[in-house]
Amino acid sequence: MRTTDDLIHYSREGTGDPLVLVHGVGANLASWDGVAERLRGEFDILRSDLRGHGESARIDNPITIDTFAEDILRVMDEQGVESAHLAGFSLGGLIAQRLVVGWPDRFRRIVILSAVAGRTPEERAKVTDRLGMIRDGGMKAITGAARERWFTEKFARDNPDLITRRIAEMEAAHVPSYLEAYRVFGQTELVDTLHRITHPALIMTGEFDQGSNPRMARTMHELIDGSELEILPGLKHSVLLEASDLIAERIAAFLNKPL
Repeated sequence: MRTTDDLIHYSREGTGDPLVLVHGVGANLASWDGVAERLRGEFDILRSDLRGHGESARIDNPITIDTFAEDILRVMDEQGVESAHLAGFSLGGLIAQRLVVGWPDRFRRIVILSAVAGRTPEERAKVTDRLGMIRDGGMKAITGAARERWFTEKFARDNPDLITRRIAEMEAAHVPSYLEAYRVFGQTELVDTLHRITHPALIMTGEFDQGSNPRMARTMHELIDGSELEILPGLKHSVLLEASDLIAERIAAFLNKPL
């Protein structure tokens, strides 16, 4: 692991074809734990804390989606991974879009999970509103609404400790880093580049995901020739935590499918 001022913290585990996992905004590489545990017997899993998250370097200056993408590539280079399968969740799904368009030879098959594309002006305004709420009231200003947007009522009722830990993780975020990462997430739109993706692709989102909704998933599916689409019944946004078994199953089936 790197120990410089430009640290990107990462982990590697498992055996098989390389698989790069990219997490969402306000989380860290541990958000993939449930999925990675089930996939490490089949895949060589490389995952990192995005810049400004977890144990990676904080974000001190304005960045772009390319900053996140180049960090992923740098970790791959350090680990000698020339090409890999790629799965990205939420902001990670946006980063995955950029990676596979910008550096197509580095990736094989891609999974775009609970991601965004073709947002309406109203959907963009909600992002701007959340940025303002955080600037005015800190992270706690948005965590209450996040519980409702991310988790189904039954899961929240049955798993209060998991929800509490996830919310505490958000509230402990370095606010300037979170604000800049969320600004990149909110202001980056790659829908006009998706037709350039020629890799086998699986696109998934929850049926009741408000921020990464089924309309956006269908847009990606229509623009990425030959892609597969699955709308996950009954689920909201936080599928890595709420449905890790299902997500791991779907990823493994897709990546192992004969060409």
